[in-house]
Amino acid sequence: MNITARKLALSARSGALQPVARGLRIVAQCAVLAGVWFIADFAVRSIGLPVPGGVVGLGLLLVLLLCGGVAPRFVKAGADWLLSELLLFFIPAAVAAVQYGGLFREDGWRLALVVAGGTLMVMVAVAFAVEQASRLERHLALRRVPVEVRPVYLAERRAPSRPRVF
Repeated sequence: MNITARKLALSARSGALQPVARGLRIVAQCAVLAGVWFIADFAVRSIGLPVPGGVVGLGLLLVLLLCGGVAPRFVKAGADWLLSELLLFFIPAAVAAVQYGGLFREDGWRLALVVAGGTLMVMVAVAFAVEQASRLERHLALRRVPVEVRPVYLAERRAPSRPRVF
């Protein structure tokens, strides 16, 4: 074993390469998520469905996660990174909106009303989905809890206690 390989092995054991490995895992998982989107978008365009490819890809990923085709740990780090950096995806939309100053001066109140209404609808839908998922999770957790069934023998049965009169 030469010196470079030995240093690499020692640094791997000490955890010095963990950030690099985590970064590569995030890149690979984002590539998997983008691949699912690309396949779904291609299928939607080929078939001519009036649904965005991202919605079909999300449904496909959900089905794969539920049936065990993809383990959640294979996409979790990439999905967490994408969600944490989600604000960056809105920058192009904000820059495009700045170019339409006249539209905002004329119909700004209508646009604000639509944005506020849409935001409220999304918040209500997310709250409903989280509540339903929480109930389902609780229901499934209760089904998994083993219940100890112990036979009750006649000797263990006791007569109902009567109040004593003094």
